[in-house]
Amino acid sequence: MIDLLICYDVSTQTEAGRKRLRRVAKVCVAHGQRVQNSVFEVSVTEMQLLTLRQKLLNILDPTEDSIRLYRLRQPRDKFVEAYGLDHYRDFNDPLIL
Repeated sequence: MIDLLICYDVSTQTEAGRKRLRRVAKVCVAHGQRVQNSVFEVSVTEMQLLTLRQKLLNILDPTEDSIRLYRLRQPRDKFVEAYGLDHYRDFNDPLIL
């Protein structure tokens, strides 16, 4: 699996921009979890990454928006520091209801 951090900045000055923002967020939610407003952590296979990247690029207006994909090093706990409110959940851990 490939662990990624996806960050985006989508212009919301127009209705079209607000629509792109919602579409980008929806694609990201389908592949991972939101850790900040415009930041997602995702875990995907190489093939899923190709699909995810293409979906995001199809939404992006390169004259107004930006999206960044960062590959995260493993183990996550060793390389990611989070302070304050942290919404991250490890989906590989047992789920307790």
